[in-house]
Amino acid sequence: MSVRALTRAARLRAGSRVAVVAPSGPLPAERLAAGTGILRGWGLDVVVGPHVLATHPLLGHLAGTDEERARDLQEAWCDPSVSAVICARGGYGAQRMVDLLDWNAMRAAGPKVFVGYSDVTALHEAFAVRLGLATLHGPMAAAMTFIEDARTQESLRATLFEPESVMTLGLDTAGVLVPGRARGVTLGGCVSLLAADLATPHARPGAAGGLLLIEDTGEEPYRLDRVLTQLLRSGWLDGVAGIGLGSWAECGPYEEIRAVLLDRLGGLGVPVVEELGFGHSATTLTMPLGIPAVLDAENATLRLEVPALAP
Repeated sequence: MSVRALTRAARLRAGSRVAVVAPSGPLPAERLAAGTGILRGWGLDVVVGPHVLATHPLLGHLAGTDEERARDLQEAWCDPSVSAVICARGGYGAQRMVDLLDWNAMRAAGPKVFVGYSDVTALHEAFAVRLGLATLHGPMAAAMTFIEDARTQESLRATLFEPESVMTLGLDTAGVLVPGRARGVTLGGCVSLLAADLATPHARPGAAGGLLLIEDTGEEPYRLDRVLTQLLRSGWLDGVAGIGLGSWAECGPYEEIRAVLLDRLGGLGVPVVEELGFGHSATTLTMPLGIPAVLDAENATLRLEVPALAP
């Protein structure tokens, strides 16, 4: 089954209500205040989930219990006054709570904007498979990149309010790893999370026909090799149309990472663009998932065929 275009949520407008939730790791209150301040500066009505600043009583790497994190997300999504849900940060924990969500109730709530990256990849995949909803692989409200980098902020703001103004994506750092041009529907996220999703309930069967956008952080070259090899051996990458690569922060010297990427992905016979400018990088471009697009390795760009959000 080929990756298909997904339902788009409506763009935001001044006064739109946005809920911030923490489906994964805990975060400092000052970073939450800084990030929500930026969102409010855009004219958004920002509400914060009850457990955003919570910490699991035994597992300090989690923002509250699995049930609390799931409840915050579900209640925000099912609130008819909320137009968008933005994750506060990544870390780890989304996998633990994704099956606690009432997907029937969330489907009934209709399409909304969903934003996040890193560990939130598990939720991007769930929204795509279980709701058929396009989402935004973009900066999180309490991430330092969002708080500190103006281009990161503008990429998200423009995508939320004026999506037709950001149809061609890619930083000046982007270049050709494997030449070519391909059309497909975008999917992806943190590549280790995509591998971890294999064989789980409701997992996407594969990336056939898709433009796969992947990045990661803290994975040494041999571990990245293992993740990519797992995706190759499972057949998940069979028929992928093209691949866009983001950042590989704290994964080791880039020349070593690049060698692994070329070795593992070069044999697929599809165009591959490197350093597009998304993920755990100094500038995090917002990348829509579930949107038809063209990956042009010669020009090192990803061009959307429709805006990320509907009128």
